[in-house]
Formats: sequence, structure tokens, C-alpha cells
Amino acid sequence: MTDRLPPTADRIERCYARAAQTLLSERNAAGHWEGELSTSALSTATAVMALHMVQSRPTGNSTEFQSLIDGGLNWLADHQNADGGWGDTVKSLSNISTTMLAHAVFHATETVERFSTVVAVAQDYLDLAGGVPAVKARYGKDRTFSVPILTHCALAGIVDWEEVAPLPFELACVPPQFYKTIRLPVVSYALPALIAIGQARFHHRPPRFWPLRGLRRLAISRSLKLLERIQPTSGGFLEAAPLTSFVAMSLASCGLESHPVVERAVQFLVDSVQPDGSWPIDTNLATWTTTLSVNALDDEPSEPERAQIRAWLLGQQYREVHPYTNADPGGWAWTDLPGGVPDADDTPGAILALLKLRGDDDEIPAAEAESLNAAIVWLLDLQNRDGGWPTFCRGWGALPFDRSAPDLTAHCIRACRACYERGVPAEPRLLDRTKSAIERGFRYFATTQRENGSWLPLWFGNQFAQDDENPVYGTARVLAAYRDMGMMDTSEAKRGLKWLESVQNRDGGWGGDRGIASSVEETALASEIMLGQPPGSDGGWRGIAWLLDAVERDQFTETTPIGFYFAKLWYFERLYPIIFTVAALGHARELVCGAPGDHGNRAERPVSHSLPD
Repeated sequence: MTDRLPPTADRIERCYARAAQTLLSERNAAGHWEGELSTSALSTATAVMALHMVQSRPTGNSTEFQSLIDGGLNWLADHQNADGGWGDTVKSLSNISTTMLAHAVFHATETVERFSTVVAVAQDYLDLAGGVPAVKARYGKDRTFSVPILTHCALAGIVDWEEVAPLPFELACVPPQFYKTIRLPVVSYALPALIAIGQARFHHRPPRFWPLRGLRRLAISRSLKLLERIQPTSGGFLEAAPLTSFVAMSLASCGLESHPVVERAVQFLVDSVQPDGSWPIDTNLATWTTTLSVNALDDEPSEPERAQIRAWLLGQQYREVHPYTNADPGGWAWTDLPGGVPDADDTPGAILALLKLRGDDDEIPAAEAESLNAAIVWLLDLQNRDGGWPTFCRGWGALPFDRSAPDLTAHCIRACRACYERGVPAEPRLLDRTKSAIERGFRYFATTQRENGSWLPLWFGNQFAQDDENPVYGTARVLAAYRDMGMMDTSEAKRGLKWLESVQNRDGGWGGDRGIASSVEETALASEIMLGQPPGSDGGWRGIAWLLDAVERDQFTETTPIGFYFAKLWYFERLYPIIFTVAALGHARELVCGAPGDHGNRAERPVSHSLPD
């Protein structure tokens, strides 16, 4: 690594061009990005269990899915970690949840003898990890994942149904506007699990009090109709193999293997299996990876290609009330597939990308301005009373994944600010509301900043950090909002920058927290924010030098499991390191080389601490 900081303009230009070209080459035939999610032991175990449960029912074909089941079992056996457990991805540390699921499926399929060594060492791992009590302790009051895991194990015959907490599936019959009032024991997006798993628990261990049993039985038909109504046309709930599998296995165990929901779910699993016999955690993050890519690139792609991406992105905006979450029109999901749900990370990403694709001086056509206006209204309506933004539903707060989050709030603020400066929304009342929402968001940051100066994100973690947290990701994302607003001289921003600098590794890179090995993703995110801040600091340029080395050594495509999905469920996305490298090097290129482009609406031009009237 060179000692000269900042690195030479030629080196930055050369490495940026290489990284950008690599990213551009990842576009699909339609001109946008689709990416590739990591394959998953958790998804594979649950998919195998679902197919086995359907196949083994009296009305099922006893060999219909056997090749897929065998392929999944073989993949699990081949990817067991040395300690006897499984992690969520092939790069993940073993964890109690995924190991419970994988271990159980060998029992369910009666292949313990065939995979005797695999099962034996897995049992040793589970004994040391704490078994069922450890699973319950991992998730606490949130039953979103603990109950499905234990249901999966109960169906395999290795956990007693008494260990599985009953879920009030009958509450799904309550009008959605009352969900936040009745405090469901699962997060807002897990309604399918509440219905299907709740019915399975009721079927296998009904309450002893017969009047209650009768009342709950009355809700079965109605809740199943709701489940059928909210199932996407692809058959995959949230386009996710685990959630879809839990629904299919649970209903099949109740004798509903021929129910339309199960049939469509099984077809989704059959369609999404990988050539190596495994399943990914989700089908794709096409909308998310596309908006990240657009916002990372400088003046690429060409205008005709931009128009193509623009049209595709506008086509992904939800124009009607979402049948699953009842979200109002105006938002974007992470995917272009029917199982997506509009949320507060993908919507601001789409807003910023659409503005970036137009450029600062381009006039925004009326139809596009209308879409942006609807998106801003959607975000404003989603903001919680505490000033932060949640993921899916306003007002939910009983469980962590439904609460406000600093990383989401920062993204929403950046989108609101960018639209505000472009005159969207145009109505004075909405402009005032947007300005107020931004101010409330910064007050939320002040209350959520940790004593050491960092912020914690919701949807991204680091498996080597304490409690799987990733304060580097969270702090970098929040500081992006301060940067865009020209507020890097505030005490909160200075404390955040100081903390980021304090956890930089000696090699110049960053991991998720102090003392964690540097990764491309986290180094790129932190470097982009640290460049030039504070005056005289070389931390950002040291990070850029680390990234330049990674590009020159062809290591900038190396992925890290920083993705954090559902409740403590890991993934990595093949495009993340490339996208984040392009964004960081593009920013360095702009500072050193004077390259054209506003680089993702970064707003490096001076901005007042308050938005203009």
C-alpha cells in the first residue's frame, strides 16, 4: 500500500473505471441489475422439510420431490461446518437456529443412518449450544422465528409440541388497522407464519379447554381464505424460501397438502432450487441492487440506458393498496417479483435513483413528478411519532423489526431532502410537512446515538461483532444524511466521525466494529463518509487506499455476510462489494480528479442546516 495520501488521480481513475465496468457488466438483458443472493442452509433445510411433508402425506406422490429432497440433504451434508453446526450461508458461523433446522430434517426424512456422522456431530453441537432453551433465549419475546424453528423440529419428531408456543391465528381475521392495537406476537410481515404455524400448533396440540377449542376452530376457514388472498402469484411469501416453506409444511401437517396455498408454495420451491441442490434466502433483490448501482455510479450508464432503467424503476412502484400489508400506493419493494412488500429502505433508494437518472438540470416530466410526489407522501405517512422510520408499518413497536431504525431514517431523510430541493412535492403544505419530517428525523438521531457516538442499523449486522451488530454500517448510513444536509459540523456528526475513525483497522480498512477484520463492504461505506472529514484526517484516504489495493488484486468482489434479514438470519449479495466500492471510489475520484456528476445526490455543494423556505 502506498504511503502517499490521497492516492494519485491516475490510480483512482484507473481503479474506479475497472470497478464501474465490472458493475455495468452485471446488468441483465433488460438493462437493470438483478444480483445474486447467497445460498442458504436455513432455506435448504426448510425447503426440504416442506417438500417432504407434502410428499409423505397419504394423498401425495411418495417420490414426486425425492430428487429435490435428496439434493438438499446432500448439500447440507457437504456444507456442515467443522464444529458440527450450520450457518445461514456458506461463509457464516454456525448458529443454534440453522443447526436445529438442518439436524431436524435428517430425522424427518428418516436418513439418520445414511448421514450418521453428520447427524451425530450436529447433535453434539446442539448439546453444547443449549438446544431448545437456547433457541427461545435467542429471540426473546419475538416469536417470529423461534416458533417456526420449533414447529419444524416438532414436525420432525425431535421436539415436543408443548415446547411450541401457540400462535393466535384467529387474530389474522381482525381488520388490519387493528393489528398494532392487538400487539401480534410476530412482526408485521410474518402474517402467513402466524396463520399457518398457528393452525399447525392448534391441530397437533389443541387447547384442553373445549369452548376455546371450538372458538378457535371457527377461525380456521376464514384465516385460510385470508392466507390464500395475500399469497403472491409466484407462490412465495416475500419471495423467501423459509417463510414459504414454513407455511407449506405447517398446512401439510394439518392434512391440507392439496390446499391451493400449499400447491403454489411448493411450486415456488420447485422453481427456486439452485443447480447444486440448495435454496437461496430470497429470489432476488433486483430493485434494491438497481437503485444502489444507479446511485453509486457517476456519469454512467448512457442516456438511452438511463431511460430504460428509469422506465423499469417507475414500473416497480406500487400503484394500489398492497394486498399483504395494506400499505398505501407509492412505495417500492426490494424486488420486481410479486412477493415483494414496499418498505422504507427501497422506497428512498428508488427516489434517489430516479432523481440521479434525471440529473440536476433536467426537467422532471409531470408523470414522473407525480410518482415522486406519491413516494414522498408514502414516506411521510410512514414516519413514526418518535421521528424515525420503521420498515413496513407505522405505529408497530412491540418487536424490534417493526420499530424505527436509524439506517432507514437516514435513507428517508436523504430522499426527502433531494426531492425537496427539486421542488417535489410542489404543494406548499407537503413541502412544509417534508421539512418538518426531516427535522423530526434529526431529533430522532440525537436520541438514538449511542454514548460512544455510533448508531446501530436494523437490517445489517456483522457475525463477529457483539450481539451480531454492525455499528460501522449504521453510523456510515446515518452520517450520509448529515452530509447531504450540510450538517457535518454538528456535535452528533462529529461524534459519529470520531467513532468511525477510532475503529478503523491498522490496515486502513473497517469491519463491523472495533477489532473486526476489514471487509470490502464496510471499508467502502466508511471511507466514503470519512473522505475529507474532519479537516486534516487521513482516515478516509487510508480506506480508499485499502480499496484500491483490493481492486488491483482483484479482491473487491469478495463478499461478506453483512446482510441481516428477518430475525437474525444472514445473507450476502454478490453485488454489494462491487456497488459499495464504485460508490466510494467515485466519491474519491470526484474530490481528486474533479470528475463530473453529482455522484448519487451526495450534495457536496454547501447546504444550509435547515431546508429553504
